[in-house]
Amino acid sequence: MRLPVPQSADLGPIRDSGSVFARSNALALCVVLLFTPLSDQAKLAFSQEAATSSAPESPLEKAEELLKRGKPREALSSLTTIAEKHPETPGLEEKLGKGYFQLGDFSQATAHLQKARRQDPADLETSQLLALSFYASGNCHDALPLLEKLGTQLPKNYPSAPYLLSICYIKGDQLDSARKSLAQMFSVPLESSMAYLMLGKLLVGQQRVDAAVPQIKKALEIEPRLVMAHFLLGEIRLYQSNPEDAATEFGKELSVNPTLWLVYWRLGDAYVRLGRYDEAEKVLKEAIWMNDSSADAIVLLGEIALKKNDPALASGFLERALSLDPQNLDAHEKLAAAYKQLGRDSDASHELETARRLRSEKRAGGNDPLQLTP
Repeated sequence: MRLPVPQSADLGPIRDSGSVFARSNALALCVVLLFTPLSDQAKLAFSQEAATSSAPESPLEKAEELLKRGKPREALSSLTTIAEKHPETPGLEEKLGKGYFQLGDFSQATAHLQKARRQDPADLETSQLLALSFYASGNCHDALPLLEKLGTQLPKNYPSAPYLLSICYIKGDQLDSARKSLAQMFSVPLESSMAYLMLGKLLVGQQRVDAAVPQIKKALEIEPRLVMAHFLLGEIRLYQSNPEDAATEFGKELSVNPTLWLVYWRLGDAYVRLGRYDEAEKVLKEAIWMNDSSADAIVLLGEIALKKNDPALASGFLERALSLDPQNLDAHEKLAAAYKQLGRDSDASHELETARRLRSEKRAGGNDPLQLTP
């Protein structure tokens, strides 16, 4: 570290009569500086710099810090004040857009992020959040070009751009484009059975089941023993309240894929709806044998016991299911019915109240448009 030497200390040749005295003073100063503790030297040399660095943050910087800490309401309060006094502050629109995005107010976020993008078209984060805001607002028309341009460049804590892009294509009835996006996403050929199957699965997730069926059947034409194709068709038939055809499709799935517990569970569900309880019990027990943590299969066994007028057995199954999945809504509702038949009215009321609470929470938490569809 080079420390400043006072101007009065001339270390060059000293020619006057006091040269010895002057030189000794200069040497003394060097010795003092040499042996002064480093921390003290830093205080001497950088006192002005320290004063500068301790200057208070600007309101915009404070708002950015609040956003980083996940406090959009506090940040927006500060940003709104800035906007009222100095609406042209550089970076303000981007921060406002980010704040409203974190708050889930996507229409407001879109308005501010569009302004921010006009001010700085090269800012990647603004483009990312604008694409996500368009999508979350249901505006796939404007989200599409941004998602196409971004490619894989979306924040890691959100669904991938190809996934959102595929959904936007589906909403615009561009199914071939959606299949192309999915094929690229999963690194499979465009005309492969898997590309058609994945498109069918995504259509099911978007509740476009009528459009999904031809895609899945096309996948089976290409590869008749394709795993999970008949399973999806069975799920569609259950959704359409057609358990007979659902059971047929699940049976076909088992002929090519006999080791997946999900198929046994859903086949058991179809049999329960058909009133074929003995057959349902058999496949549900097989599902549990393959996956003993399958709460849903155990719930169905509890339902069968209720239908056979055995509330004690039903309560045993349902209590076991809740030990595995305490948030299982069906288990709480059916356990309430079992307790009611057993004369345990207080316990039944408690289970019904829990079920009502879970249903309310499910409705409140099921509106995030940026969640991946199961």
